[in-house]
Amino acid sequence: MLIQNFRQSLFRVDQVREIDAHAIRAGKIAGIELMRRAAFAGFACLRKRWPQARRLTIVAGPGNNGGDAFLMAVLAKAEGLAVELVASSEQSRGDAETARGSWRDAGGSIRLAQVDAVLPSADVIVDGLFGTGISRAPAGIDALLIERMQQATGRRLSLDVPSGLDADTGFAPGVALKADATISFVAWKRGLFTADGMDCCGELELDTLAIPYSSYAGRDADARLLGIELFNQFPVRKRNVNKGCFGHVLVVGGESGMAGAPRLAAEASLRAGAGLVSVATRLAHVAPINASRPEIMAHGVDDPQMLDALIERASVLAVGPGLGVRGWGHALWDRAVHGGKPMVLDADGLNLLASHASPDMQISVITPHPGEAARLLGCDVAGIQKDRFASVRRLAEKFDCVAVLKGAGTLVADPRGQVALCPFGNPGMASAGMGDLLTGVIAGLLAQGMSPWDSACLGVLAHAVSGDRAAQGRPRGLLASDLLLPLRDCVNGAVACAHE
Repeated sequence: MLIQNFRQSLFRVDQVREIDAHAIRAGKIAGIELMRRAAFAGFACLRKRWPQARRLTIVAGPGNNGGDAFLMAVLAKAEGLAVELVASSEQSRGDAETARGSWRDAGGSIRLAQVDAVLPSADVIVDGLFGTGISRAPAGIDALLIERMQQATGRRLSLDVPSGLDADTGFAPGVALKADATISFVAWKRGLFTADGMDCCGELELDTLAIPYSSYAGRDADARLLGIELFNQFPVRKRNVNKGCFGHVLVVGGESGMAGAPRLAAEASLRAGAGLVSVATRLAHVAPINASRPEIMAHGVDDPQMLDALIERASVLAVGPGLGVRGWGHALWDRAVHGGKPMVLDADGLNLLASHASPDMQISVITPHPGEAARLLGCDVAGIQKDRFASVRRLAEKFDCVAVLKGAGTLVADPRGQVALCPFGNPGMASAGMGDLLTGVIAGLLAQGMSPWDSACLGVLAHAVSGDRAAQGRPRGLLASDLLLPLRDCVNGAVACAHE
């Protein structure tokens, strides 16, 4: 994916190191100069966020991240701040040793980390322990330092990456710092925006260290961030139209006792702009759906053969919400996946796919959470979460469709390996019905003629931003149905400036 909007480009660690190396080699920027720039950026970030801070404790590791920290200590001392510097090792590597010498030359002293020593109290703790230099669980004195930074009463600022977080995957294999803010250098690392990265980074800031564009040019970003400017893709509707112009979604689901799931998916399709929406469900659910939302055409389908006529009239299928995996659900699923219509597959539709996949199925989009993804890929949830980027790519390739891997930092992938990441959403969305809503949104966009990729990306984005607007900073107790009216705002481009 070629860089177009740099600040929405996500890179792997090896790619960032290549950019660094190019800047040093071709741009003739010395490594110690890049460290100085990182130190200036880190100190400016600290002063901007906590201008009243007077006492700093700076924790420095032996590598480049520690070098940034040593030079930041020099700047803070020159500004008259009280600085305590704690180093994890007696020596540093490469340019970081030069930075260490600069701190000594400035009259600074170094405390060597000890097993039984607590960190000095401070207004701000600066984390310069690891940066991108770790993908394993921290051990020994390093793990103790992370725990003590976490226990400290001051604010926590991480340089580049919170220590203990794998910058490639967003997975924390052991103890990891939960920072109040993280300033990332050179380029966004993809792991900052998904999985444990969502809890570890706090507020994020990027500084490219004035590296010339030539060091980035021609390099493909590994993934991209979804931004609200994508809502501009929704065309202004002509006035001379009718409901048949915007597609007909058929939601298939709702085993006994599960009427709410297809009902939520169906209304989400309507709110996303579909012209017509039907539901194929148990006969007992028809009256409640008609009573609560008469715009939805509910059909009792206790005989699976009755589904064929409904599939014929539909333009897009949304299969799985509340479907169940027993005889009735399996029979409807089998007819739907062989119905020859574009389809979004979720929930029990995915559980059935895991055990009954066949090459003649026509699937447009799948939307698994990590548990469903694990069943689809034949592994455990931990294996999915250790590398969500690899997992979503495997899903898209295996089922030859667009895959949405839900969770903190939801990912979208296509079979060619293209990946997009949604940085919006909140923990209140970890509640019943949210997945049904997303299925309906994506199906509604697909019915309006969008490609599976655009439908998935815009659907995930609209779903997450609607969740943030509905929560209003109060995520606990958020209901899936709370998102329906904000969703209408999103698909019409009326999105609050707070998300810019």
